[in-house]
Amino acid sequence: MILETPRLILREMTEADFPLLCRHLQDEEVMYAYERPFSDADVWEGIHKQFQRYKECGFGVWAVILKESGELIGQCGLSMQPCEERELLEIGYIFQKEHWHKGYASEAAIACRNYAFDKLGADEVFSLIRDTNTASQNVAKRNGMSVRGTYIKHYRGIDMPHLIFSVRRAPD
Repeated sequence: MILETPRLILREMTEADFPLLCRHLQDEEVMYAYERPFSDADVWEGIHKQFQRYKECGFGVWAVILKESGELIGQCGLSMQPCEERELLEIGYIFQKEHWHKGYASEAAIACRNYAFDKLGADEVFSLIRDTNTASQNVAKRNGMSVRGTYIKHYRGIDMPHLIFSVRRAPD
């Protein structure tokens, strides 16, 4: 276990999580901001990318487990993401649609923000969100973030306008 909240446990992903991760990563409605759902190969690549991040950075995107049932309901965590000419420490999240609008994404994202400040010593954390993804923008706002700028992300051959949200550590 990496993090615990009142309702959630965040832990490192494992290969055994593959079918449960496919439930949201291969759902067209969930993945609309990515222009298409992920293939099996995309999901495996994502899992192995997290393994590399855990090893190299000591953090990554984690599996989100609902305490009440033990069910994997999504993913949330931290990763270094390119944005224009720099790399930003990003909080990212994706949840199964049957678990939307229950506050889980905000709960997990806030825990990741606190982890970044308290454990990693970060001064600022970001969420890079497609301009059409209002639900994720609302999670960022509940995480204390404000829009700091915009940029165009080139992904899968498409130019995707994104908003740069961030929150800074409160002064001591």
